[in-house]
Amino acid sequence: MKVAIVDYGMGNLHSVLKSVQAAQKLADVAADIVLTDQPEEVFAADKIVFPGQGAMPDCMGALQKSGLGEAVADGLKNKPFFGICVGAQLLFDFSEEGDTPGLGWFAGKVKRFAANQYDEYGDKLKVPHMGWNTVHQTQRHPLFEGIGQDLRFYFVHSYYFAPEDSRIVLATSEYPSQFACVVGRDNVFATQFHTEKSHDGGLLLLRNFLRWNG
Repeated sequence: MKVAIVDYGMGNLHSVLKSVQAAQKLADVAADIVLTDQPEEVFAADKIVFPGQGAMPDCMGALQKSGLGEAVADGLKNKPFFGICVGAQLLFDFSEEGDTPGLGWFAGKVKRFAANQYDEYGDKLKVPHMGWNTVHQTQRHPLFEGIGQDLRFYFVHSYYFAPEDSRIVLATSEYPSQFACVVGRDNVFATQFHTEKSHDGGLLLLRNFLRWNG
């Protein structure tokens, strides 16, 4: 099995690589895990991990300039596919960040958290939403195997998913209102939080992904 981590110049790429390699040991599966900026390697892979970090206009521009867009689109149609953070936001139609068109795999927008929001104690919430927060699973999914309800994962983001179809929402979090933080359909699974920064929970998700046939 070949797993391609897509390198379009944006993201915690080496951290993602190390976390997928650590997850491979947990999964106890044979896998060739590559960090690649070559479209032919992504086309040839059995599974794809699509990370991202930074501003969505920069990420989308880098993806287009790299020539990897077609290979990513092929993977979305045909292979187990894991999107992370901005790599998950890119799967939607459009982002308010820079009025940026996305890949359109999921119908919906990526919206900015509203300013001047307050928590239950009356403290003003900062944007970006940064730090550990609970993830509440709303649907059963093979990638949640062994992961407890309301486990905490690590977030760094100013924008959040707003899907048109609630059926793709697999888990939610709150800041302070509820928002979708895991979405998926068929062979595609995507998280707003950073799996590579989420310690045991993130490793379990990646372990389950390596075992998953999509």
